[in-house]
Amino acid sequence: MSGHSKWANIKVRKTAQDKVRGKIYTKHAKLIEIAAQRGGDPATNASLRSTIDNAKADSVPNANIERAIKKGSGELKGERMEEIIYAGYGPGNTALVIECLTGNKNRTLSNIKVAITKNGGSFAETSSVLWMFARKGIVSAKSRAKSAKSDIELGLIDLGAEDFEEDDEILTVTTDGANWTKVRDYLKQQGFEIMSAGLRYVPTQKAKIDDVETVKKLMNLVEAVEADDDVADVHTNADISEEVAAMM
Repeated sequence: MSGHSKWANIKVRKTAQDKVRGKIYTKHAKLIEIAAQRGGDPATNASLRSTIDNAKADSVPNANIERAIKKGSGELKGERMEEIIYAGYGPGNTALVIECLTGNKNRTLSNIKVAITKNGGSFAETSSVLWMFARKGIVSAKSRAKSAKSDIELGLIDLGAEDFEEDDEILTVTTDGANWTKVRDYLKQQGFEIMSAGLRYVPTQKAKIDDVETVKKLMNLVEAVEADDDVADVHTNADISEEVAAMM
């Protein structure tokens, strides 16, 4: 099974750097806050329970989790978090889907527009871009498993894997929106190091890129947008050729 864009593996390495910077902790805290708005008890709030599990999988400290629950449930005062999606176009006719977690929509919208236009892109209506993507579960893991590759692939298929690809010792598995946690836990049990895991917008309509300069410009644009504290993730439909990916 194959077909995952080379952009994904470049993005995985970027995500690993984000973890070092601690932004992943902020993202999880905001997601927990949003889930806790529907109740602060994970025993009765399945969404909250799931977001807590995801945060713990990324080693978010318990103190951060507890504080986020209290903010979301109203025990602590603060901005009310919302999930918002923006969109844009970048170099090489690429499309961008920008997921934001914010307590101030006007601030976030203004910052996103500035970051896009200053880095060679253009802001777009969400509906004009979102149709080119599907919501999927994506798990990327570093290959440290001792099990036979064929056994691992069969296990992934049994758990609902729709697609998987291995590149530079990074295994990327695509599932539907309901099965990614099972795949993540299975790979951990098999000795893999989880690089990233969660729901992502996967392109169904791709923009082919076959030159390094365009990829660099796109990466600069994505990094500028991701630098905003309200941005949780940026997805693109860039389909980078193997030759270009090898030079990155």
